[in-house]
Amino acid sequence: MAARSGTMRAVQYDRYGGGAQGLKHAEVPIPSPNKGEVLIRMEATSINPVDWKFQKGVARPVMPRKFPFISGFDLAGEVVEVGAGVSDFKPGDKVIAINFPNGGGLAEYAVASASLTVPRPPKVSAAQGACLPIAAVTALRSLQTAGVSLDPDGTAAGRKNVLVTAASGGVGHFAVQLARLGGHRVTATCGARNLGLVVDQLGADEALDYGTPEGAGLRSPSGRKYDAVVHCAAAAGVPWSAFRRVLADAGTVVDITPGFAAGATAILQMVTFSKKRLVPLLVTPRKDEMELLVGMVKEGRLTAVIDSRYPLSRAQEGWARSMSGHATGKVVVEMGGEE
Repeated sequence: MAARSGTMRAVQYDRYGGGAQGLKHAEVPIPSPNKGEVLIRMEATSINPVDWKFQKGVARPVMPRKFPFISGFDLAGEVVEVGAGVSDFKPGDKVIAINFPNGGGLAEYAVASASLTVPRPPKVSAAQGACLPIAAVTALRSLQTAGVSLDPDGTAAGRKNVLVTAASGGVGHFAVQLARLGGHRVTATCGARNLGLVVDQLGADEALDYGTPEGAGLRSPSGRKYDAVVHCAAAAGVPWSAFRRVLADAGTVVDITPGFAAGATAILQMVTFSKKRLVPLLVTPRKDEMELLVGMVKEGRLTAVIDSRYPLSRAQEGWARSMSGHATGKVVVEMGGEE
């Protein structure tokens, strides 16, 4: 197929740092799909912490690979062109994709590997679909890494006590729902304003306000010891000692944003054969996981909570909202959104 020519609107940054004010609107060439890729006319993307952490320089000098850089790793839209060797998709197909670490979602067009692109059924909106690739896949993989089965027909003996920190955030709100779908008992931590959300809407059995002594200590109101923890509250800086006190004898903490301390703790536990473990999570998305999650949303079993939506012209506001740490669920940027 002939390469699409012309320019498109995009939001990019050209150096490390700067936050939302460092984002610049630009007219740039529409990318062309290489072999094995699809070109997507973008309808929505979501902003994840990794977007602005890369801008801050946490992966310097490896990422971004070059400047200027168009962020946005979650893609939802319509295929308009396919590269050589692509037979699973054709122009007009509605899709969801992930393009990590190359990004490109904060633009009118973006490319993605066909191997990490999945069909988006009519019952799943572009905004919902854009919430799934990084956040929901991370939640799914965290639970699996902690030994939490998602089979609701499993035996009662296989049901676990699961703690999810920052349960009203992008990854956390998916982790709560997925654990409950698997029939597990879920304790969730969040701010006081979201206690009702995590229990009434997401399905947690009990919730803790992290601003209280009980919440800071991660102590279950029912006295449970946790078999598995999905730790999403990196900003809270919860020390390993706080987890150790509330873990079951062979409990596992999966840290989705591990720092140096988490890595050092994990290594120490390995060499001392500790039964209580902290596992730093590194996720490489898989197509089958995305298909599973899209199917759950289509069936109404999984919900993407959207904190706020912004048009591309106001992407800086969405970026700032994500950076604030106060978003409930996901922050979405829509290419056709109201100005």
